[in-house]
Amino acid sequence: MANEDNSSECSNNDDDSVWNYVPDSILLHIFQYLSSRELLDVGLTCKAWRRVSLDEFLWKDLLYSNFKIDPSVGIAPDKTSWLHEYKRLTYHIPIVQTENLKDHSHQVLHVSFAHNGSMFATCSKDGYVLVWESNYPASIKYHHDMKVFSWKYTQFSQFNQSDTLLLVSGVHFGTPHSTSGEIAVFSLQGSFDLQCRVMNKPYDIFGTWFSDQHLLSGDLHWLAHLVSTSILWLNKASQEATSEHVPIMNQLYRFYNCNASSIRAIMIANCLAPSPFDSSSSEDLVSKTDTACSGSERGNPPSHRDLNKPSASKNSDPLLPPETLQQVSSRLQANSLEGAFINWRRLGDGMEYACPIQYNAEYRQVETRCRGERDSHEDSEDETYASSETGSNGLEDHDSEASEVSMDTGDSLSEPDDLSGQPEKYLIFTRGSKTYTPHQIGFKRIKSVTFPRKMDPGPSLRERLAERAREKEREKQNPDVPRPEPNWLVYEEVADRFDKVDHLIDLHGHIIGMGLSPDHRYLYVNTRPWPRGYVVKNPLDPPPIAQEIDIHVIDLVTLKEVGTMLRSHKAYTPNNECFFIFLDVCNEYVASGAEDKHGYLWDRHYGTCLAKFPHVDVVNSVAFNPCDPEMLVTTSDDFTIKVWRSRNRVQELGLDDGKFTRGLEISQRRKH
Repeated sequence: MANEDNSSECSNNDDDSVWNYVPDSILLHIFQYLSSRELLDVGLTCKAWRRVSLDEFLWKDLLYSNFKIDPSVGIAPDKTSWLHEYKRLTYHIPIVQTENLKDHSHQVLHVSFAHNGSMFATCSKDGYVLVWESNYPASIKYHHDMKVFSWKYTQFSQFNQSDTLLLVSGVHFGTPHSTSGEIAVFSLQGSFDLQCRVMNKPYDIFGTWFSDQHLLSGDLHWLAHLVSTSILWLNKASQEATSEHVPIMNQLYRFYNCNASSIRAIMIANCLAPSPFDSSSSEDLVSKTDTACSGSERGNPPSHRDLNKPSASKNSDPLLPPETLQQVSSRLQANSLEGAFINWRRLGDGMEYACPIQYNAEYRQVETRCRGERDSHEDSEDETYASSETGSNGLEDHDSEASEVSMDTGDSLSEPDDLSGQPEKYLIFTRGSKTYTPHQIGFKRIKSVTFPRKMDPGPSLRERLAERAREKEREKQNPDVPRPEPNWLVYEEVADRFDKVDHLIDLHGHIIGMGLSPDHRYLYVNTRPWPRGYVVKNPLDPPPIAQEIDIHVIDLVTLKEVGTMLRSHKAYTPNNECFFIFLDVCNEYVASGAEDKHGYLWDRHYGTCLAKFPHVDVVNSVAFNPCDPEMLVTTSDDFTIKVWRSRNRVQELGLDDGKFTRGLEISQRRKH
């Protein structure tokens, strides 16, 4: 509270003015009815009024009122001033559109930043990957047309940890329903030279860096009707041209897929959890999933054209009727007036629809405990706390062949590269179980990885011919004994051929995006929810999905959901046309694209929606500058890339704030 003796500090033309004798407590009572702008203005009157106008309780009340923050939520970690917090949420958020880049000639699908913040890369349906300098104004540093490699378009990119290499993922030309893709790696030192190309199927695995010089890709093989296996490969980022005996890729995991599902959207996170716990719930869930996989009928694997055909059977539960969800028939329709204003009457102008993130008590306890440790990935106190809080709710400790990945061949030696000394990691991915659409988050704990130094040549041609001759001889001697074939439809009979998923979280909805917090502690997930109580009866006929996107927050230490944001932003496409809406997380904010032609920004701690970033079509991807949360990039189907910077950054650049377009600030709309 400010000092109440202020008469000597206030210089007024009328020495006998009653305002000279007003105590601070009265001024505080009056000032609490002022807006932030008015409060700053009265602070210019005199020293005493200025002192009172800076009172922390006034700004705390303004913060909670203007941003509709739950009163039970305290100040953000590492923050000590409510005035500075109010300033951060108004003056330091990216809100000014400083650049509108139009160098792509088609829909821009993805944007990613270098870890040092100096560059960002964009991918587009025009087939190009562009690498930009992130200083003002942003300019193209590298570019490459991937159509020369028979790519249809580029869809995803990721910088390695040292920002020396760029992974670019794309879709191959082929049949209309082809799922073939490819990953290319380019050097960022010199002239953007191509380092390697690896197959990637299905293409929406995207690919990811495992270490600074090794990346993960995928492959899919059909085993029976609706049953397949997803193989994840560990690849070197550069081709070994000196010898054909030096391996450049090796199998990491082999997973069992049922109901026409597959592994998708893989990512790698540093494992912050202590040594694995006993996780009976995880084992039960995996067992239930595998049991559900064994009821498929026999036959040839379906094509993706077959998967997209409407099914005659309808998934309805007679005991619990599903909620009615309005759907737009196509993405094009969603961009029309009908799609854009289909919920106008219910949602108004959309500002009141910007829901906050609701965290549970467990998240708040962890956040309080970890105050000041957000940037530390391996802090011993944080791990001790996580161990005491989670008890037995982590991953189970599998045997060595299930949890430790060893790819050494008989006479190979561990290669002295960046794989040695790697901390334990999580492989995180999406998958289906009840239906082919991804509705589960899967986790696999990786303890250690070694890469063979010498390629195993396998049996020689003479040995293979001799083995074939022995097989024919056995068939002649026992013509009535059929050759045993594995029953791929029953998981229990072939389980020893596959790696086990350690933990599954079913989100009861179509997963369309994931983002990892910088400290690798929390996973934020975009989902299109299924109707409540919906029972999937036909795996080829997935449930209808809501037009609204939910955000789920998962603690990667406890593997529990600790936060949700229901009906947070918008999407219109039906289930069989649903595509990724990428989100991004920095220490202070969460951002996501949406199909309602806006990007969204939330404060991570308070959960409140701060701003919307307008485009004229779907916003596919957003990305924060890792070294500057006051800079955000959004990409859209309107062929543009927009760079948003804070008012503070605009002033530092010496630019005229009034000459630039601004995003929509939620707090201002709420105030009025």
